[in-house]
Amino acid sequence: MTDSCVFYARTLLGNITDTLTQNNLFSGIDCTKQSIELRMETNTPSVCAPKKSTCSGIAKSEFDQESCLKNIRKDLHYYYKFLAAQPDTDVLLGPTVLFNLRQLMEVTDFTQCTHSFSGIASTDHPSTYDERLNLCKVLKGFQVRTITINRVIGYMNSGEHTK
Repeated sequence: MTDSCVFYARTLLGNITDTLTQNNLFSGIDCTKQSIELRMETNTPSVCAPKKSTCSGIAKSEFDQESCLKNIRKDLHYYYKFLAAQPDTDVLLGPTVLFNLRQLMEVTDFTQCTHSFSGIASTDHPSTYDERLNLCKVLKGFQVRTITINRVIGYMNSGEHTK
């Protein structure tokens, strides 16, 4: 991992956090009071836990960087696909969240993810209340996952995982 990976991960987290407070995106919804929809199909938090960590209740003796990156890749792939398919993506998410998500995927060598979805078009209808509510919940889950990814990238960048 490089310092640029750390930078892009932090930038993405900041963009997601800012996006969650946008009134024009969540008109009529107090996103801060909504539940989180967290993607559970990957094991990123447990697979990417630092070695000798006991946070999950299970002590890990080693850090498997390959498995960790594979899970992060799956998460970024999923969120890219989900967010790119949202109504008004180009205007509301494209300049910030999607752009920085693509940058993080590229700089961390997750390039195969961006190629698969470069042609995804957002839907061309105005978003409904239910779509905006779902987007709010998923973005909150992505924010939590991005915090995890930031911590992992910082851990790998520090070199602690190799000691």
